[in-house]
Amino acid sequence: MDAISTSALLISLLVLICISAYFSGTETAMMTLNRYRLRHLAANGHKGAIRALKMLERPDRLIGLILIGNNLVNILASAIATIIGMRLFGDMGVAIATGVLTLVVLIFAEVTPKTIAALHPEKIAFPSSLLLKALLSVMWPLVKVINLITSGFLRLLGITNVSVNDALSQEELRTVVHEAGALIPQRHQEMLLSILDLEKVTVEDIMIPRSDIYAINVNDEFKLINKQVTQSPHTRVLVYRDNIDDAVGFIHLRDALRLQSKEEFSKSTLLRAVKELYFIPEGTPLTVQLANFQQNKERFGLVVDEYGDIQGLVTLEDILEEIVGDFTTSMIATASEDISVQHDGSYIIDSGITIRDLNKELKWDLSIDGPKTLNGLIIEHLEDIPSANTHIKIGHYDIEVISVTDNMTKTVRVIPREVTSDIII
Repeated sequence: MDAISTSALLISLLVLICISAYFSGTETAMMTLNRYRLRHLAANGHKGAIRALKMLERPDRLIGLILIGNNLVNILASAIATIIGMRLFGDMGVAIATGVLTLVVLIFAEVTPKTIAALHPEKIAFPSSLLLKALLSVMWPLVKVINLITSGFLRLLGITNVSVNDALSQEELRTVVHEAGALIPQRHQEMLLSILDLEKVTVEDIMIPRSDIYAINVNDEFKLINKQVTQSPHTRVLVYRDNIDDAVGFIHLRDALRLQSKEEFSKSTLLRAVKELYFIPEGTPLTVQLANFQQNKERFGLVVDEYGDIQGLVTLEDILEEIVGDFTTSMIATASEDISVQHDGSYIIDSGITIRDLNKELKWDLSIDGPKTLNGLIIEHLEDIPSANTHIKIGHYDIEVISVTDNMTKTVRVIPREVTSDIII
């Protein structure tokens, strides 16, 4: 070292600090790359992304390579700084060199390059991956030895798998969609979130209750049957005998109207034209039922309980509406039609509305773990069928029963606690 001039040592020290900055920045850039964007770029043939993705498959090798290079450079820089310090300041030069080098490395070889790399990981990682690949080939024996020693120590700590699993959970994916901002249109975000929710929603949550099913009783007068066919708001209509649990099948209006046009429509031809029923067990998640509809080539099914009693009706359209929202051609009352906003901040609500629809429409948080409708929630809370003018509180909602029909609440007034008036007790 005595034969090397101080100026040459200073230049060497500056070069080593630059190399240290490279290793520090590269480490941060490689580790902060967006793995999903990286896969997308690699799939489209981006060479830098392909190299980076290949190296990130074994992060232990990548980190080992970078840290070996960084530590060798820093140790050599420390030795050179010590020599320069002793030449310039004598014995005090060791302490001065240590302090100055620590500050310089911290600012110019650690914080600054890592900050830049964190802000622009792709611009640094992709070109750097080419040099890292070459360095890995040269330093492979040393990296291999370091990794073997490290792996043995990790096994003592109970860690055997060093590969990275960056698969997203459902809730994490939901967060990604929320944070996409303007990258994904609001409407598309809502659809994606609705798809994620399908697994949590069962057929009972969206079915038309048995009391609301539009159906034809084949034992009614033929004149009434003819009228029901003509005025049906649906393309498929359930056909039953006396009791809806004694369902015969369903008739497609296209077939019924064709028979009418030929003046061949009668109870017997109606029964011959009905299609076989498709039954759905209650509790079936919508994701499963959507797949079942597709597999069985069905668009219409009856939800049955464990005793085989019909609970309601679900169509393929009902499931699709959970994803894309209500179709404009739907002739079924929507949540908005069941809710009337009053001037005092209260809501007049048809208590047959499902709690899910009510929560979605008004951004409320009524529990959906128990009863599916507002009427069911009120009856469960009271443990009795209420009479008109009954006042109750459920959560932070004050509810007044306005009318009761056929042993069920028909209309209620709901006041969120934030706008509670003195009328409700």
